[in-house]
Amino acid sequence: MEPITPFQAPVGTHDVLAPESALWEGLVATFADLAYRYGFSLLVSPVFEDVGVFNRGIGENSEIAKKEMYVFRDRGERTYALRPEATASVVRAFVQHQPTTPWKVWWLGQIFRYERPQAGRYRQHHQLDVEVLGTDDPAVDVEVISLAWHFYRAIGLKRITLLVNSMGHDECRGAYVALLRTYLGQHVEELCDEHQKSWSDNPLRVLDCKTEECIRVTAAGPMLIDHICDDCRTHFDKVLAGLASLGIDSRLEPRLVRGFDYYARTTFEITAQALDGAQNAIGGGGRYDKLSEQLGGKPVSGIGFGSGIERLLLTRAAEGVTGALLKRTPDLFVVDTSGHDAATVLVDRLRGAGFATGRAYDERSMKAQMKVADKSGARFALLVGPKEHAAGQVTIRDLRTSDDERSQRSVALGDVVDVLADLLKK
Repeated sequence: MEPITPFQAPVGTHDVLAPESALWEGLVATFADLAYRYGFSLLVSPVFEDVGVFNRGIGENSEIAKKEMYVFRDRGERTYALRPEATASVVRAFVQHQPTTPWKVWWLGQIFRYERPQAGRYRQHHQLDVEVLGTDDPAVDVEVISLAWHFYRAIGLKRITLLVNSMGHDECRGAYVALLRTYLGQHVEELCDEHQKSWSDNPLRVLDCKTEECIRVTAAGPMLIDHICDDCRTHFDKVLAGLASLGIDSRLEPRLVRGFDYYARTTFEITAQALDGAQNAIGGGGRYDKLSEQLGGKPVSGIGFGSGIERLLLTRAAEGVTGALLKRTPDLFVVDTSGHDAATVLVDRLRGAGFATGRAYDERSMKAQMKVADKSGARFALLVGPKEHAAGQVTIRDLRTSDDERSQRSVALGDVVDVLADLLKK
């Protein structure tokens, strides 16, 4: 029989192992703690939805729906899609369960897009997200942006910039789109190859294009911010004033229209100077006022933002941020050569007392177990040999001192928890 070729993770996906996984834990824990302080509760939603959720939510003719969405039929001949973004799934849950408003939720999950893998971008990546539904108060816009900003600061990012814009609502944006379409029609041959063919289908996507040609053309054309109505202007001015009152600097970016059709009024994006210019966004979002209706619900205003975990860790590394976000090394490591498997009971007792405790297996030698203890990162090793076992004692050895200076002491098993608590405090 020929040997089986080992399987590999699919293209565009990746495994996360320790010690990197500890960074993931810290990132999620930091986000969860901040979301809790802001009054958000956790939502867990399915990894796949009826394809209509995304076709209606992000637009059936959008690039994501047409080219990047994983669509499949199940054995019941139903058509589903792996979620390509979070907001539509969150709003579907809102429409289905009709929770009390304002509904403030945070979300963690996988996002799937069939696109060319690159640094920090995968076909399956992981995203953190918050959403608020049930109010159009500009103070909520400020709160969501503030949460995003303070989260990035909390994980150590300093070289970041907040970009903001207003997309207006259907009426004032509709008038602007007609104006933009006329302008682009006069400069078609100057656009990039892709938008020379598709500019008329959705002129706003040309504003989002990162090619030099489209940037040059649109920079000289009309900007949406100059054509929003008085109500949208008032809303946007309150958002800017709220951010300023919190000491959060923002920069108007009139080309910022985001990638989905559901956005209205406030849109924002946070960029990182440590990343390459064309791909330097680490998170963003905005307000949406029609998405609930598009998914069969009542008219409800909402706003949210999302941020990819892989991209954030890439940004931390690019900025040279190395500090741990969460302690993930054991406090103690039990070395047992007693011949009586004393470690099983001792480790259980120590863990029950709240200590992160490791141990070795397979009845290895003292020398081999001490090597594992040293590599574990534990502060203290607890040694249980035949003498200690017979006397009802354990020897505590400090692993942070050099080999010839290691301090150790023997204590009674009944006193070990209290002694260790005092030592770890010091």
